[in-house]
Amino acid sequence: MYRRIHEAIIQSPPIDDFDIFKELKDQNFFESQESVIALCTHLQELRKTIEDLDENQLKNEFFKILQISLWGNKCDLSLSGGEHISQKTNIMNSLEDLKPFILVNDMDRLWSLLSNYKKTRQKESVTRVDIVLDNSGFELITDLVLAEFLLSSQLATEIHFYGKTIPWFVSDTTLHDFNWIIKQLKHSNNKWVSQCGVDWEDHIKTGRWVYLDHIFWTLPHDFSTMSQVAPDLHAALQKAHLIFFKGDLNYRKLTGDRRWEFTVPFREALSGFHPAPLCSIRTLKAEVQVGLQPGQGEQLTASEPNWLTTGKYGVFQFDGPL
Repeated sequence: MYRRIHEAIIQSPPIDDFDIFKELKDQNFFESQESVIALCTHLQELRKTIEDLDENQLKNEFFKILQISLWGNKCDLSLSGGEHISQKTNIMNSLEDLKPFILVNDMDRLWSLLSNYKKTRQKESVTRVDIVLDNSGFELITDLVLAEFLLSSQLATEIHFYGKTIPWFVSDTTLHDFNWIIKQLKHSNNKWVSQCGVDWEDHIKTGRWVYLDHIFWTLPHDFSTMSQVAPDLHAALQKAHLIFFKGDLNYRKLTGDRRWEFTVPFREALSGFHPAPLCSIRTLKAEVQVGLQPGQGEQLTASEPNWLTTGKYGVFQFDGPL
């Protein structure tokens, strides 16, 4: 459907680059300003002291930023029937209350991987983290904050972002969205928000942040076929030290959108897809979930029949080095 919409538009100059979902995405960003300001302020204040943090303090900040990125994934316009879904309150105040809703929590394994890279990295070598983006608006802000934290903490030295080539699932990020968000931040009246925009524009200019897209992300293939269907993309992902896959559709494509048993291991559900260590950061909005403890899924079904689709629950699901 989204490809058909795009095909109709590109055959209709002068609107051949028109994004029919732009107004909805922009509104999501503007309605989330309180959270954007709080998040950017926290990040800029953290950057001032980050070199003075001990390892445990840095790990706790990493976990906090990861959780913000997770719950930012609730802001998905493709599931709201066009209703406004924005983050109107400061999400950082809710992180402790939301922890019980994380069904699979592999944050410790992520920390172990990245902190080990940091400790063993040679002076001129690169640690690259790739982020396969989901929604624009507030969620994109949370992903950019995560990317900035990874650089500032030296857990990574380079970030590659992957977005969509066409308007997709209403709120998914395109190159225009990516650049527009950073420009909006740069011109903000709030000094910390503006500083984020300035810094992030500089990261793009210096190559520490790289935005990429590929037609594969909007094709109907699950990711286990990537090495055959898009070998260039698969080869690019193999150069990453860690890949974050944001959101529900990416999770469905990681797992083949099959009706797996809840206890099937995540690695088995990936069906051989493993270009690099990877982690799904996802709030549940579709009826597929693997890697749960025995009885965990059944217990949730008994108490909350719609637990798989409400976005109330989330996962950090990691598949480490082979």
